[in-house]
Amino acid sequence: MKAVRLEAIGKLSFSEVEKPSPGPGELLVRVEACGICGTDRHLLHGEFPSRPPVTLGHEFTGVIEEIGPAVSGFRAGMRITGDPNISCGQCDRCQRGRVNLCRNLQAIGISRDGGFAEYVIIPQKQAFALPDDLDPVHGAFCEPLACCLHGVDLAGIRTGSSVVVLGGGVIGLLVVQLARLAGATDVMLVTRSADKRRLAENLGATVTADPGDGDIIKHITAPDGLLPGGADVVIECAGVAETVEQAPALTRHGGTVVILGVMPQGAKVSIEPFDLLFREIRLIGSFINPFTHRRAADLIASGTIKVEALISRRIGLGEAVEAISNPARPGEIRALVLPSLG
Repeated sequence: MKAVRLEAIGKLSFSEVEKPSPGPGELLVRVEACGICGTDRHLLHGEFPSRPPVTLGHEFTGVIEEIGPAVSGFRAGMRITGDPNISCGQCDRCQRGRVNLCRNLQAIGISRDGGFAEYVIIPQKQAFALPDDLDPVHGAFCEPLACCLHGVDLAGIRTGSSVVVLGGGVIGLLVVQLARLAGATDVMLVTRSADKRRLAENLGATVTADPGDGDIIKHITAPDGLLPGGADVVIECAGVAETVEQAPALTRHGGTVVILGVMPQGAKVSIEPFDLLFREIRLIGSFINPFTHRRAADLIASGTIKVEALISRRIGLGEAVEAISNPARPGEIRALVLPSLG
């Protein structure tokens, strides 16, 4: 079969590899769609831990082609979404329920072969059924939505809360929708892209702002600003130093900052601890998707979360190396790899 492989840091290949066979408790899935995530680019450049050589792709959906021994509850022909993050269930962190922090964490598309291929192997415990009539490309949004759900859970958004979302990529636009679903009254998206600001408003943002229009902190938090005093919750979804540093300043006294965007491993930012202390700001990191994938799948299947407008382009496996090797195109939200396109 064809697959996109991270051969070594800085080196991708479009290769012919052996089609895998499912072992005990495993499913062989014919991949229908797999999203290109910013993490894939971090993996290529050595900015996120990985174990090359490995087939990339962790945001995938597909149809079960074959089931291995000792599989129950699944059959060939079922459409599924895959949770790529595999915890051991045995270490002290797993035993405390912190499976996303597992000492032996494996991830499909990062430490074991993933979804930028015609077929992928997935343990049955990582598979979640989707409706047969669901547009398969929508299923590829379950994994990023599951990560967003964890971040929104940690944020503690309540009915009537005010929320600022920093970053207008796929994560920010999913978080806008989840924040409204959680009961937030004021949801602001901050991004330089006018197209993404318009889209955010269509998806539920009550107001948007361009950080290039002067002092964005004053524009939002001043007595005559958009959210006087700041927001109850600020969720950083861009994964850049500038927005990470801005996040606490956009938060009201006693508020919460959630870091959901992924910065390169080793990157540093400047934050004033006294400010966090004096204003009692909670600063929380949100890592992947513990126990949220089923909820994400249900939200996608029901159409509660809108994803069609987040699809910027569909490409074949043969185009994926070029797409991953370069920054996202201007205005691009999510590119999807469809192996059926070649």
